[in-house]
Amino acid sequence: MFERRRMMGSIVKMLDEGVIPYRVTHNDTKSNNVMLDNTTGEAICVIDLDTVMAGSSLYDYGDAVRFGASTAAEDEPDISKIALDMDKAKAFTKGFVEETNGFLTDAELTNLPLGIKVLTCELAMRFLTDYIDGDVYFRVNSPEHNLVRARAQMALLRDIERREKDLQAMTERCIAGSKSLK
Repeated sequence: MFERRRMMGSIVKMLDEGVIPYRVTHNDTKSNNVMLDNTTGEAICVIDLDTVMAGSSLYDYGDAVRFGASTAAEDEPDISKIALDMDKAKAFTKGFVEETNGFLTDAELTNLPLGIKVLTCELAMRFLTDYIDGDVYFRVNSPEHNLVRARAQMALLRDIERREKDLQAMTERCIAGSKSLK
């Protein structure tokens, strides 16, 4: 994780330098934080609002892709099962870009893949820190649950890094396609 320290501070640096704007962000964007109508299946509202604050759109995008496009659960002990599902990442990115292209800046859009990397690494560090601290933040099912989670997120991060050029190209295609719709 230490070798990724510059990458970990890059979004904050862009915010501080005004390269990307501060926005209201949820900071825990996963599908289980959306309440659905039992009959229609339509989204009714977003829940778990304790993490809402000023931040970057890259955080919400990155966390949503990290959670939704992984081939395995956050606590999968068999790291050989963990990868980024590029089809799911593309589908989410396409929808995200189409719905936000009217207000996100070009700098935000082109840095979307960075959000995936930063949020995946951040969660790995948070799980590892909680494991070291005695599991005081995240609920656990076993004494090594947070360690398993940290390893799973690091496996996902390594796969994301391996696919970085593909992610960037896919994002650029989604941006170009969205701009042609306008």
